[in-house]
Amino acid sequence: MKVNLHPKKNILFNAFFLIFIIYSVQAGVGVVGLPRIVYLEAKHDAWISVLLGGVFVSIVLWFVMMMLKQYDSADLYGIHVDVFGKWLGNFLSTLYMLYMSAAFFIIMMNYIEIVQVWIFPNLPTWPLAFVLILIAVYAVYGGIRVIVGVAFLSVIGTVWLILIQIVALRYSDIAHIFPIMNVDIKHLLKGVKSTTYSMMGFELILFVYPFIKEKRKAHLYVQLGNAFTTITFTILTFISIIFFAEDSLKNVIWPVISMFKVVKLPNLERFEFIVVSFWMLVILPNLCTYLWAASKGFSRILKRKQKWGVWIIALLAFSTTFFIKARYQENEVTDLIAKIGFYAAYCYPIVLSIIVFVKKRLSRRKKSHAEVP
Repeated sequence: MKVNLHPKKNILFNAFFLIFIIYSVQAGVGVVGLPRIVYLEAKHDAWISVLLGGVFVSIVLWFVMMMLKQYDSADLYGIHVDVFGKWLGNFLSTLYMLYMSAAFFIIMMNYIEIVQVWIFPNLPTWPLAFVLILIAVYAVYGGIRVIVGVAFLSVIGTVWLILIQIVALRYSDIAHIFPIMNVDIKHLLKGVKSTTYSMMGFELILFVYPFIKEKRKAHLYVQLGNAFTTITFTILTFISIIFFAEDSLKNVIWPVISMFKVVKLPNLERFEFIVVSFWMLVILPNLCTYLWAASKGFSRILKRKQKWGVWIIALLAFSTTFFIKARYQENEVTDLIAKIGFYAAYCYPIVLSIIVFVKKRLSRRKKSHAEVP
């Protein structure tokens, strides 16, 4: 396997679009329940935990981008082989492929559950899963530029969902946010950790990086994308806390969607139906990018066509939907993926970047000693 990838120029994209990629893969289905999950740990200071969670992601991204700069144009698959060798490197890459495939599956299942609860209670899981998988497969077949286009349209087409939350402020009480800093550091950090599932997705930069034109600008735009995500999540959590009465937030499973109930339009009483429908546009970049990155391993590791990986992952995901028949099963799988995601997306890239720094430093030192006569 080649460590560095050198894609054709016609499939490269401008670094500016990283803002949309990072924002769209983070702002997925997890954000609708984020305020409640963090509130369970940090209470009224949940918005502070979300803000700190974004800062933590920013630190991880710094390590990731510094690691990627050590190479000409490498992705995680290539870095694994360069650092750990062929066998161990490919083994670690395979584990990461499984993680991304699982993330693809659970994001899809969580959205289907929202649709079943809010709009179609009697809708079987498989028809909607079939449609979502088919759309994701179609986008991946179009290549990375199509996926970037999906991310761009997702952000542009759904930004109004965030802006319309201002309506909820009319029915809010700012007193609900007090007292500020009323929880100890332990619970505040637990709140930070609970943001893992909602904020993961930024690790996909490890696979997108070789397809960026101006790599020297990549770090700036990646950080900007995460900053917009952090601000959005913090505002939504803040509004949720002041909107819901004392401790009632912990009893609302999807507070972000529930707040849309206060929005009333002529001839449309259930505005949240529109929101749930549009939320499919929010999760599509998640599905497409995770499927693309996971299936990329088939061409990088197994030397097979990527489309083989696309269909294998798609068929496995579709088949698995028949085994998830109860909400508690889905919750258990989601919690498991969130725990794995904490280590795969947050901890592992930091450890790997330190190993790369040490290896590159030792390699340069060894080379300089060899050149001394």
